[in-house]
Amino acid sequence: MSNILLLMMGGSGTRLGAEIPKQYIDIDGRPIFWYIVRKYAKMSELGAICIVSHPNWLDFVRTSISDITFRCPVRLAAGGSSRSASVRNGLKAVEDIAAERDVVLIHDATHPYVDVAGTREVIRAVEEVGGATLGACQYDTCYRMDGERQIEEVVPRQELVSGASPEAFRFGDISRIYFGAADEEFDRMSSAGAIALAHDIPMKVIPAKVLNLKITYPEDLRLFRLLAHTYFFEE
Repeated sequence: MSNILLLMMGGSGTRLGAEIPKQYIDIDGRPIFWYIVRKYAKMSELGAICIVSHPNWLDFVRTSISDITFRCPVRLAAGGSSRSASVRNGLKAVEDIAAERDVVLIHDATHPYVDVAGTREVIRAVEEVGGATLGACQYDTCYRMDGERQIEEVVPRQELVSGASPEAFRFGDISRIYFGAADEEFDRMSSAGAIALAHDIPMKVIPAKVLNLKITYPEDLRLFRLLAHTYFFEE
């Protein structure tokens, strides 16, 4: 049994307002994704890594990672017209080396961290139940609001987690869904977890052990710049 990482970074990042997609933004001389790749490259649990990039940035990705020492084979795949299409492209790119029960980890590069301990627990959870994801538990009071941002009710925070990276599944289970799904289903569901749940794959939540930062808006990028070397990727 092997573990295969798909690093998803094919999006355009329009909400950030930057001139280039957020995953390629320079942080102290390196693009954001480089830090993620380098840390995953040190994990002995991985048997292969596939980076799914926007087609226009494939050469840049290839050049950027050329100085990273990898313990396992690395492949590049072009992203598709949607997040789900990009995941399908990544699964296709490793189909020839993946076995039915191999664990596929799907990490979104907009989550600029690698929770090594949590990822190891995710892998074990997939082997036990079939699917798993890192999730950030909620510690503040949580509300449900209506379209006018009026509070409707208090939601027990113990029942809520925010999705984190990676999500993970057995290759055979998730690839059959992605290879057989219609485009309309992909349009409705953006995450692999949503698609898996719709196809009755159980998923276990592993509480994240790092801050679940997602780079979406300028303030997220500013926070990452401040914490990149002192917290997320401390040497």
